[in-house]
Amino acid sequence: MDGLIALNLFLVVVFIGLTAFFVGAEFAILKVRMSRIDQLIAEGNKKAVLAKKVAGNLDYYLSACQLGITITALVLGALGEPTVEKLFHPVFERFEVSEAVATVLSYGIALAIVTFLHVVFGELAPKTLAIQYSERVTFLLVTPLYWFGKITNPIIRFLNGSSQIFLGWFGVKPAGHETVYSEEELELIVNQSYRSGEINETELAYLQNIFSFEDRVLKEIMIPKSKAVFLTKQMKIDDIIMILDKYNYTRYPVIETEGSNHVIGFINTKEMLTNMAAGRNIAITDFIHDIASFPESASIKNVLLDMQKNRMHMIIVRNEAGQMTGLVTMEDVLENIVGEIREESSNQ
Repeated sequence: MDGLIALNLFLVVVFIGLTAFFVGAEFAILKVRMSRIDQLIAEGNKKAVLAKKVAGNLDYYLSACQLGITITALVLGALGEPTVEKLFHPVFERFEVSEAVATVLSYGIALAIVTFLHVVFGELAPKTLAIQYSERVTFLLVTPLYWFGKITNPIIRFLNGSSQIFLGWFGVKPAGHETVYSEEELELIVNQSYRSGEINETELAYLQNIFSFEDRVLKEIMIPKSKAVFLTKQMKIDDIIMILDKYNYTRYPVIETEGSNHVIGFINTKEMLTNMAAGRNIAITDFIHDIASFPESASIKNVLLDMQKNRMHMIIVRNEAGQMTGLVTMEDVLENIVGEIREESSNQ
């Protein structure tokens, strides 16, 4: 094998490696999470700072990768035919293949070999690695990619400018790093993540509950009035203690009289029992707190925001006629996301 053939083969390997570099860099900076880069910057990772510059200027560095891929592909095409022709020249001579046929065969064989090497080792393998290990690949390749972008700055700016002018005719703006997904797309991603084993069944249930959370109303989660336990304003402490011992709830709604539909507030049993333990003379009216009411059709999401803002743990649910139909506690709302969070007896 003469020196020229050896040099050409070496250059073929080098430029396939360069193709792999640009393809890997392209997919890695597309896939890497900016939130993860920000976290590493906060931890003092210097390469993360450079990675943020590259990933944050996605349109520019994707153009740099495309420029690099195009250059390496052109060089591989130029090297392939003469190298193959020289390698197979003795074979062509032995079988007395004409020069014209030898040229055609050289081009065909070179195209097949270079295409195979380019696609497998220059495209598919680095793409897969970059997608699966985007953070590692980004940090490995970000420095040479950054400097390649600096060196080829005039070319990239000219090409980008030309592209943006063309796309501007169709109202298309340059791409950014962050992608915004619709709720339907997020649900699809979550389901795919579950099927691929990235999240477990419990995590899937949490996320599905969040997706459905906004569409649900209080009527769907309230404790019906018939199942709620009420205290009355005139109730004696001994009677209250009996009820506490039976149901063991933290909060109880308080009504005027037995059978009344008017809730005047609620009591917190921990507050009341603490005062009793301190030996203070107490009455139920000393511990009644105001209680808010919401219509049955109120969005659970909006009610949760109100409860958080005003530090409410229990609310009354009313129908269109203004009559109480049930109760909702903060725990009832949260259970719609995370599932059962209370002991079996703790409903209020």
